[in-house]
Amino acid sequence: MPTSAQSAPAAASWVFAEDFVPEGDAAAQARVEAEPLGVEPLSRGTVSALTFLAAAVQARAVVEIGTGTGQSGLALFAGMQPDGILTSVDLEADHQRQARRAFSSVGIASQRFRLIAGDALTVLPKLSDGAYDLVLVAGDTLEYRDYVEQGLRLLRHGGLLVVTHTLQGGRTADSSQDDDDTLAVRFALDAVTENEDLVAALLPVGDGLLAAVKR
Repeated sequence: MPTSAQSAPAAASWVFAEDFVPEGDAAAQARVEAEPLGVEPLSRGTVSALTFLAAAVQARAVVEIGTGTGQSGLALFAGMQPDGILTSVDLEADHQRQARRAFSSVGIASQRFRLIAGDALTVLPKLSDGAYDLVLVAGDTLEYRDYVEQGLRLLRHGGLLVVTHTLQGGRTADSSQDDDDTLAVRFALDAVTENEDLVAALLPVGDGLLAAVKR
């Protein structure tokens, strides 16, 4: 039987879960910097989940599609191994400059991150197959399915594919919604659930977080 909406947690419980892990000063500042640059910030629950997932796979090599203002990068670094390296791709150089400042503000050495300004679907094919512990998809929603395909190629066995904003403000689950962004997210979710090499879970944190382990 399908899950009943009546079993959903109360709003107060969802907020409690979102704010369960305290947010650091640098992460809070990155959230503030996001809006003026037109970047949709991640929720506190999403940030803490990213840190948890990076720690769970003891990530040393991570690819991030969509640098933003460094909010997600800070979350990943908090869970990565001390020698871990983040490769982050974004079209907007202004976003990456802000991310660089955010990383430096918490003492992350410059040799631990590689910020590539460019189109992700041009950059990603140049990265090595099976060389990464975690791939985070947080870029252009319309290209999510292509990002998922590239991410699976980049991941090692046992690595994690993580996709943000998968609930699209409630539109993904609403069959009456058929805008391009929502359809693109649904296609990406289908690509993951139909892939027998993946073990996936869709987590209702923030605006939705898909996590899938590559067998």
